[in-house]
Amino acid sequence: MSLFEDLKILSGNAHPELAKDICAYLGVTLGRSEAFKFSNDNTFVRVLENIREKDVFIIQPISTPVNDNLMELLIMIDAAKRASAGRITAVIPHYAYGRTDKKDQPRVAITARLVADFISVAGADRVLTVDLHAGQIQGFFNIPVDELTAAPIISGYFQKLAGKDLVVVATDVGDAKRARDMARLLDAPIAIIEKQRLGNQDKVRAANLIGNVEGKKALAIDDEIGTGGTIVAAVNALAEHGAAEIYCAATHGLLNGDAAEKLKATKLKELVVTDTVPISKEKRSDRVKVLSVASLLGEAIHRIHSGLSVGAMFDM
Repeated sequence: MSLFEDLKILSGNAHPELAKDICAYLGVTLGRSEAFKFSNDNTFVRVLENIREKDVFIIQPISTPVNDNLMELLIMIDAAKRASAGRITAVIPHYAYGRTDKKDQPRVAITARLVADFISVAGADRVLTVDLHAGQIQGFFNIPVDELTAAPIISGYFQKLAGKDLVVVATDVGDAKRARDMARLLDAPIAIIEKQRLGNQDKVRAANLIGNVEGKKALAIDDEIGTGGTIVAAVNALAEHGAAEIYCAATHGLLNGDAAEKLKATKLKELVVTDTVPISKEKRSDRVKVLSVASLLGEAIHRIHSGLSVGAMFDM
């Protein structure tokens, strides 16, 4: 019997290209399913092959349009459960609503927890994701969660700068650990930008810089780029403090609205993101590099399916 005889990978409509790349890494065929909307805007999902007692992995980042892709994911999980799948793993490369992980204003929802409840109630047995906005989101689930990190992929790309006056920069105090981990991989010092978010309108300003970037190559690290406000503020602050070259890396390149255009207007030399979400041709340019996480997710799926350690993937 083949190692993957009982493995079945399904994909929603959010990012079929990534699902195909994961299947190519594993050497398996993508499972057949369909998901579409009726004229009344209701989502319909059907699995088109037998998955009874199979180990099913559903690939679906919660990316734009976020609510449609989330609903599609939930319905796919329910369809797999009702088709008697042996185990269902929701593979969510990008977990939306992750920024609302605490009650930081009066009378607001903790949406990251609500989405976790949706996924669990739908019937998922475990979750596989990449670089959550906040680690505590894992604790919102009552099922196992494997959180991978794209740091080794990103640091591997930036090894060309290691040892050449490189400074890794956290785009705010809350991302200091993320920057420190990247700095360790690149054997570089860190700096921290103190960020102030203005209201709920995605407006950001850089208030202070802790550390020295003058005459150095600065690599700003974040988990995701949404409207680009944080990165634009960071790039401008680094330029003002004399950075010789400015790079940026983030796992999730959402690039909402005119973010790509705003970044082009800065002194950013290169933006590096991964394909946890689809990135359209309009958002790409010669200054945008997209790295694949297909092998990262494919290896994790192989290990989960085979009962091997996922954490061992990151043992140094």
